[in-house]
Amino acid sequence: MLRAVRLTRLALLGFVLLFALPLGAHALVQWQQVDWTHNWRNADWSSTGTLPLAAEHRPAMVRIYAARVGRWRSIFAVHSWIVFKEAGADAYERYDKVGWGRPIRHNGYPADGRWYGNAPEVVFEATGEEAERLIPKLQAAIASYPYAEAGDYDVWPGPNSNSFVAYVLSRVPEMAVALPPTAIGKDYPVNGEWIGLAPSRTGVRITLDGYAGLTLAWVEGVEINILGAIAGLDLRHPGIKLPGFGRIGL
Repeated sequence: MLRAVRLTRLALLGFVLLFALPLGAHALVQWQQVDWTHNWRNADWSSTGTLPLAAEHRPAMVRIYAARVGRWRSIFAVHSWIVFKEAGADAYERYDKVGWGRPIRHNGYPADGRWYGNAPEVVFEATGEEAERLIPKLQAAIASYPYAEAGDYDVWPGPNSNSFVAYVLSRVPEMAVALPPTAIGKDYPVNGEWIGLAPSRTGVRITLDGYAGLTLAWVEGVEINILGAIAGLDLRHPGIKLPGFGRIGL
């Protein structure tokens, strides 16, 4: 009995230190730094100008982006999307999953656009021959996504925008990239399997339908998922992962 009580106390302490405190601290940071009055209509969705003009950049290119979502939800989560351009193409192709209309949105926003006014970060980038090899596989993965019809969207725990991108990445494991730990929904089991390989295929993932889980993999690192919030360690590029803040490199 005493041992059970100690274990319970340790579990509660771990929850407070790894989940509650980081989320509370990040809420204070966001409250001080972010204007939560922006709604869908008055937010800035314009290009950040960080991508070269497609017509002037002839090599193929692939990018994965992630940007903070809007208003109070920015405490917890980012929205991710896929961008690519075939060699010689005069325009970029952007794919997002959204919660209205037909969920898979093609070129609905500028390729490097802000999301709710928040500038995106580049999660992955490839150019030239590497991008040329990846693009057909990305196109096939996007076309095979099983939640592509109206109504196939749930903000939490998924399938949402991050579930879509995580699924595509799992179909192209040679990209060897993990979405940010703040990409809530990335651990939703699109294939229905609660136990299986991590999206990168470099380890294993156990998930309780996206509500909780554990990932142990070289690319993803060690990730503990509780209600979509993730804490853990980045092994490949040493760092820690905290809810709200995301990855903090050492």
